[in-house]
Amino acid sequence: AIHQPHYLPWLGYLHRMARADVFILLDHVQFERGNYQNRTAVRVNGAAHWLTVPVLQRSQKERILDKQIDNSQEWASLHYETLRRAYTAAGWFSAYASELRNIYARRWERLVDLNDATLALLRDAYGISTPLVRSSQLGARGAKSELVLNLCRAVGASAVIVGMGGSRAYLDRAAFAAAGIALELQQFDHPVYPQRGGGPFTPGLSALDHLFNCGRREEYPLAA
Repeated sequence: AIHQPHYLPWLGYLHRMARADVFILLDHVQFERGNYQNRTAVRVNGAAHWLTVPVLQRSQKERILDKQIDNSQEWASLHYETLRRAYTAAGWFSAYASELRNIYARRWERLVDLNDATLALLRDAYGISTPLVRSSQLGARGAKSELVLNLCRAVGASAVIVGMGGSRAYLDRAAFAAAGIALELQQFDHPVYPQRGGGPFTPGLSALDHLFNCGRREEYPLAA
């Protein structure tokens, strides 16, 4: 499976990672503003609330792996305090509070390094051991469908798990078939679980929402 590195990703991201034999972090492509590469949603007072990591704007074509965090803004303490206040009464927040606090206590310069740390917390919590590879280390060229195909070739993939988003529209099915690489559509049913704060269920939040409310991987087998 292949995806850009995200900040505190949602359950669907982890589900695809857990089902893959290798997960490629697509870090050498252009950073996309307004995407999940530097933001996530959590639940505050019964509604989705965005947490955004401020980044420096140096070039419109800047790669994800080169993106620098704007540490002139007090974002880290704000993010931790928002999470603490929103989830401190949740059953599992205390189990991860120390690790989360350590992440936000560190000064991060590159966005990808911060995202690596938040992903490591979630991978450990959900027992995901899928090997990670950075696209920047593979030397694959091309754009969109050609790039995905070349990344698959670089790791010797016989199939690639395709998400339910826009990537399906631009993939050249004939080219993948000719290369002997199958396209497997991710089948992800978002679980409905108890959330603190009242109101209707809020889907699509950071996996932290599920983790803090429901606990470890035994409560939700991501690889099933």
